[in-house]
Amino acid sequence: MRRALLIAIFALALSAVIPLFIGGTALFPQLAALPLHVWVLALGSVAVGWNFNAMRLRLVLGGLGRSLGYPRAVATVLAIEFSTNATPAGSGGLLAYVYLLSRRGVTSSQAAAMYALDQVLDLSFFLTALLVLSPLVLLGPNEMHLGWQLGTLLSLLLGGAMLLWLTARDYRRVLLLAGHALRHLRISVARRRQLARWILRFRTGVSLLLGLARWRLGLMYLLCMGHWLLRYSVLYWVLRGLGQPMQWSYLFLTQMVSFGAGQVTLLPGGTGGVELGFSALLAPWLPVTTLAAALVAWRFATYYWNLLAGSLPFALLVGRHLWQTPPSS
Repeated sequence: MRRALLIAIFALALSAVIPLFIGGTALFPQLAALPLHVWVLALGSVAVGWNFNAMRLRLVLGGLGRSLGYPRAVATVLAIEFSTNATPAGSGGLLAYVYLLSRRGVTSSQAAAMYALDQVLDLSFFLTALLVLSPLVLLGPNEMHLGWQLGTLLSLLLGGAMLLWLTARDYRRVLLLAGHALRHLRISVARRRQLARWILRFRTGVSLLLGLARWRLGLMYLLCMGHWLLRYSVLYWVLRGLGQPMQWSYLFLTQMVSFGAGQVTLLPGGTGGVELGFSALLAPWLPVTTLAAALVAWRFATYYWNLLAGSLPFALLVGRHLWQTPPSS
């Protein structure tokens, strides 16, 4: 817990230092000039996305014959968002998801399956968005600046989708191959069993996906689209408020690349990689002070806002029970 807290503090400090390094104190007047309605629109868009995710959670639970009240679903989503954004590479999101749903009578394997279902829906949305928006960007004035990044991102998404499909189709062989490879790497038996359990749970998630009613799955995908379209439009509105409007499709793909870069740092919220990717992709088109102000406003709405709003639900639903749990010997 102490190490996790130190990592989170370091990530927050680094996230604050980078914009100051880029724009200096001149970014503060730019932030002060950002209209109030832009802040309301940005924070409100993310908040509406939380409600969309709460509806998704209730839909998938309904497919399992279970129910969850709407306020409780929203609180659960906020606690999961906090855990995802406060832990390295979002690793705490799965743990919080499984823990919170297990307290509602859902088995850990079912909860892991539901989480896998969410990931499949998100992956399919981003893959579709990348295929649709890439031609718009490549035919526009920014084509030389984002071309190779799009190719890399498309390769990663297609590779991830192919890996998930192969894992689901032939999971027994994957288990055997993974076990042999990890044994040669001297990975402990406990770790190898943990990986095997994860693959089996993912297989269960695919079975859950195929077993859901088509109308339920379609509605979940529409909610998934709404959530990500709203969140990825925040930067567009921020730049318009700062008097520097840019192509929406370019900004959407810029955020995809930046968040992908953030995964490399293995810090909470992708700190470091997100800021540097954001700056590298937008620096040719924006003054440095506007770039720094946009970075602060965008990160506040999509990162700090999740931490602030989710801290209390996390403390009440997860933290309180963790503090009461005695340390293992």
